[in-house]
Amino acid sequence: MSKKVHLQIDGRDIEAEEGMTVLQAAQSAGISIPTLCYHEKLQPYGGCRLCIVEAERNGSTRLAASCIHPVEPNQVIRTRSEKIDRHRKTLLELLMAHAPDSPKLQELAEEYGADRNRFEQEVAFCIHCGLCVRYCAEVKKLNAVGFIDRGIRKEISFIPEIAAKECNDCKDCFPLCPTSYLQAAFVLVESLAFPRNGK
Repeated sequence: MSKKVHLQIDGRDIEAEEGMTVLQAAQSAGISIPTLCYHEKLQPYGGCRLCIVEAERNGSTRLAASCIHPVEPNQVIRTRSEKIDRHRKTLLELLMAHAPDSPKLQELAEEYGADRNRFEQEVAFCIHCGLCVRYCAEVKKLNAVGFIDRGIRKEISFIPEIAAKECNDCKDCFPLCPTSYLQAAFVLVESLAFPRNGK
């Protein structure tokens, strides 16, 4: 039998199971926290940082990514504050410089008052949430898509040898992409590298 952890989220007393993350505890209580890189079937990633919350315990407060931060007894969590909203606004503005036409980002930008033109646009469409890469590896066990290069040059790419065999009958990762970049990347690699008519 799992141990229960009592904490407070946005003024509400919450009972969570030991081992849960703050995000999971909030979701189980119907409290919404925005995410881009989280998926319930995947290992926590903490990549987009959009799910940051203020976590207070023993008089000390710090910002934490709720998707990787475990619940702790008597912890006080705030999911919205001026500081949190300011961080999320800036993160969204940075992301929109890469994927300005993403409906998901536009929706969040409206909620947090983010300016899509604050930063110079370097449109790449991929925001490196890693959902497609991780889903293909962890859930499908196919590894047909992965990250290539590093830093600002990092991007996702289909592995032609695997994708040509597996992806046409799968495409489970497509709906996960918050920017629709994945579909475009697949069409490109399909046209350049996949065999046609069995040749």
